Amino acid sequence: MKMSKAADQEHQMTEKERYELQNFVDELDDQRGSGTELVSIYIPKDYNIDKIRTMVTEEKGTASNIKSKKTRDNVKSALSRIEQHLKLFPETPENGLAIFAGDVSDRDGQQDVELWSIEPPLPINQRLYRCDKTFNLEPLKQIADDSNTYGMIVMDRREGNLALLKGKNIVPLVSKTSNVPGKFKAGGQSAQRFARIREGEAKKFYKKIARMAKEQFYSRDDLQGILVGGPGHTKNEFVDGNYLPQPVKDEIIALKDLSYTGEYGLEELLEKSQDVLSQESVAREKSLMQEFFTALNTEPGTVTYGPEQTMKAVKMGAVDTLLLSEDVDEDTVETFIDEAEKVSSDVEIISTDTTRGQQLSEIGGIAALLRYNAGGTF
Repeated sequence: MKMSKAADQEHQMTEKERYELQNFVDELDDQRGSGTELVSIYIPKDYNIDKIRTMVTEEKGTASNIKSKKTRDNVKSALSRIEQHLKLFPETPENGLAIFAGDVSDRDGQQDVELWSIEPPLPINQRLYRCDKTFNLEPLKQIADDSNTYGMIVMDRREGNLALLKGKNIVPLVSKTSNVPGKFKAGGQSAQRFARIREGEAKKFYKKIARMAKEQFYSRDDLQGILVGGPGHTKNEFVDGNYLPQPVKDEIIALKDLSYTGEYGLEELLEKSQDVLSQESVAREKSLMQEFFTALNTEPGTVTYGPEQTMKAVKMGAVDTLLLSEDVDEDTVETFIDEAEKVSSDVEIISTDTTRGQQLSEIGGIAALLRYNAGGTF
């Protein structure tokens, strides 16, 4: 898989990791308990795992107060399994740990307590303990949605905040406050001079934000676009002015009016950009499939499809982008992804929600855009 130039500082989830995580989530999503007996535990990165061991022991004691004998026994059995599993970890794994356990038997009176655990490819940032009829999978779903990365800039004349949007997770990067004076001038200053001072400081601030945006976003090959927002006209002055390098400005896909800056502003920008983000994801898939089918009709030597032909192209290092339909079985997908990673080929899992995605499924669900015209070699 291609990695960004920032990969030395920050792990980027590979398509294989995302795919395996999604399958893990799908498996647990199907599990149901007869009562509030399915236990979910999330241990954040850098958290003291001994505190979790203590918490699990305490919860076993608390479970004795559950009125239903069946639910009480199932919760205590699940916590016992978790206790034993935690002994495998002398410390919390690098990205944290998620553990799930509970009775998943579909026969009355017969207990079948299963346990699942995962060290996710990206950090868990929250601690959670939950007993319910279903497993709490939202934190993992958010990580699994992390195939798309967007830059975020929220600003007004007082402060600016830059962050990455990974799925639904906002990862703060840098922030800056300005020296722009308030709207009321100091005594003895003329209105014109005060206005010039404010504008001068505002321009200096815009340049600082632009410099930070270049440092954070310019070299990221995984960036799908940049979202910009803020109260008032500041964001427009910043975007329309000659502050951002053109390659960074070209990545801007949304400009949103907000009520806040800072942490609340980033959350508001995410909320108000859902329409754009949804369109971007669909548009990217449509663009890839349009490129494939156009090439198939006009330059067939630059593409290939079918399991055997495509695998041959992958192993020869000829594949630029591997296209796998979501309909393809899990083992086949993982095999192709493993081979693609060896030769740094991009991988895209294509949904069947679009006409082109359905067409890929109809021709076997496996295809590729090649790095050169192979002239029908494959």
